[in-house]
Amino acid sequence: MSGDTVLSGDLARAVIDPHAYAEWNGLLDTFDHIRAATPVVKVQPDMPGLFDPFWLVTSYDDVMRISKDNATFLNNPRPVVFSFNQAIEFSRAATGSNMLVDSLVVFDAPIHPKYRKLTQDWFMPRNLGRIEAEIRNLAQQTIDRMIAAGPELDFVKEVAGPYPLRVVMQILGVPETDEPRMQMLTQQLFGGQDKDLSGTGLDQMTPEQVVQLVAGAVKSFEDYFAALAEERRANPTEDVASVIANALVDGQPLPPRDMAGYYIIVATAGHDTTSASTAGAMQALASDPEQWARVKADRSLLPGIVEEAIRWTSPVQHFMRTAAHDVELGGQQVKAGDWLMMNYVAANHDPAQFPDPRRFDAARSPNRHLAFGAGAHQCLGLHLARLEMRILFEAVLDRIDAVELSGKAKRATSTFVGGLKTLPLKMTPA
Repeated sequence: MSGDTVLSGDLARAVIDPHAYAEWNGLLDTFDHIRAATPVVKVQPDMPGLFDPFWLVTSYDDVMRISKDNATFLNNPRPVVFSFNQAIEFSRAATGSNMLVDSLVVFDAPIHPKYRKLTQDWFMPRNLGRIEAEIRNLAQQTIDRMIAAGPELDFVKEVAGPYPLRVVMQILGVPETDEPRMQMLTQQLFGGQDKDLSGTGLDQMTPEQVVQLVAGAVKSFEDYFAALAEERRANPTEDVASVIANALVDGQPLPPRDMAGYYIIVATAGHDTTSASTAGAMQALASDPEQWARVKADRSLLPGIVEEAIRWTSPVQHFMRTAAHDVELGGQQVKAGDWLMMNYVAANHDPAQFPDPRRFDAARSPNRHLAFGAGAHQCLGLHLARLEMRILFEAVLDRIDAVELSGKAKRATSTFVGGLKTLPLKMTPA
């Protein structure tokens, strides 16, 4: 396809097929092929009306440029996650918006910085120090359960899934008894395309079925957090839920839909992405006894392992943007109103930025990956994610002598948020 500016057929389908994202090496092969030929390429549907054409952006430099230029590349008015036209129409009919959830992720300036400022200080390192002891306690409890479940266990089920969930739910003030419900709703929201994570058992759901499942999860989240916000207005505490419930922007409380979206993005993105990175780090360590031994002997290597795991797994696999005006990008003429996909999986495996990108290299430096985004929309919880992972692996390395893979790891079937859904391990406690 060298020289082509339009992607169609099998390559185009792979970019938007959730099953392709479950086959990681094949997906990386696809992106390597596309990036080498045309780093910015138009993706056209085989069936007109299925989805709007969009520009696929696979190079690190181009994705970084889009991320930092929020005046040229807008979140609105199109969806910020790839959507079939049927899903957009459903959302518009149900909510009056092109998106089922209005949150920090979808807003542009001037609304976005005002909303972000409400909780930004809460998630800065100096404030996270207040809850570090609590996180350490949760990490130790998690390793207790890991050892009790062993010596063979599914690391995702026993550790990588529940640990970040418990951390973020404590920050939000959600009772532990409600955590299983939060986990299931998150899996339906982000993993609705996966039969195991959605809880449907359906291997090939239609786009309409997926949208209806996601819409149901959104409604359940909205109802839950509306009740939580009402309680926190009556009885405010020091948790993030109270900050959001009692926030004022331009002297006015957040509109109910915006408030619900704020809760949802903190509750879901706050743990599911960290879960994926945590599982990825353990997969890499369990696959490499020498690297396990090195980090067990030298804990100063842990920050590098955490950072590399986040790049290597790229849990948020893409976001979409809309061009505000005509612009040249990657040698292509992008028109005002055109839709673009920033593919973080492709960008974080761009060999021009990351030599030998498929190798897990804890000493990789520099490691300016894009897994947290960049610019004004950089992940609000990046410091929390790094802290959680470092504390957990300190506990793992203290209490586990050896780990090895005991079966085939499986990835989620999802185009948006992805990662391992199973990681069979065999461990030897210290």
